[in-house]
Amino acid sequence: MRGVPSYWRLVRIQIGVMGSAGGIITEDHLALARRLGRRIAELGAVIVTGACPGLPHAAVLGAHDAGGESLGVSPARSREEHVDVFESPLDPYSAIVFTGSGLMGRETHNIHSSDFVLFVGGRSGTLGEFCIAYDEGKLIGVLRDSGGISNEFANIAKLVEKATGAELVEDTDPETLVETCLERYQREQRPSSVAMAAQVAHTKVVTEETGG
Repeated sequence: MRGVPSYWRLVRIQIGVMGSAGGIITEDHLALARRLGRRIAELGAVIVTGACPGLPHAAVLGAHDAGGESLGVSPARSREEHVDVFESPLDPYSAIVFTGSGLMGRETHNIHSSDFVLFVGGRSGTLGEFCIAYDEGKLIGVLRDSGGISNEFANIAKLVEKATGAELVEDTDPETLVETCLERYQREQRPSSVAMAAQVAHTKVVTEETGG
């Protein structure tokens, strides 16, 4: 990746996929999510999800169909709790982090573990993840017409009237959405979190000024 800082080359790009784990999910929506995951894998990135059922799991299946790797961020404290309490899958994940943070606490870990985030479908939990990603100035991709609140994210961003550095990219085609977001992330050399990058820069200045 020409022009990309050297430390980015040490770890593969991690693309989060957040969306509906339940509710009304059609076969068409599952197929869209699966295509999303497949394209992530084809482009050499790792897919990150909340290790939940539904649309994120369909995206993981698509990634593994293409020989990709996946990272699940579980709300549970153990494999047993993940399966028996949260009724979530272990397969075919390459690795799962058991955060023990519960469903809402897990959302923050999900976003922090993703260089940028793609949203497909979505209900209230997905909305929470969107708000975290938006507040932290992430690059955000939205797959429109994928069910749930997928067509409302841009309106929500306008309503909050808050400049965070977040960028929204929308498309109805899964492959185009992945390609556009990945190309923009690499071309602009975006930090994975504009907010965190600003905080690090401020801390560095203060440390230099104080001689710490």
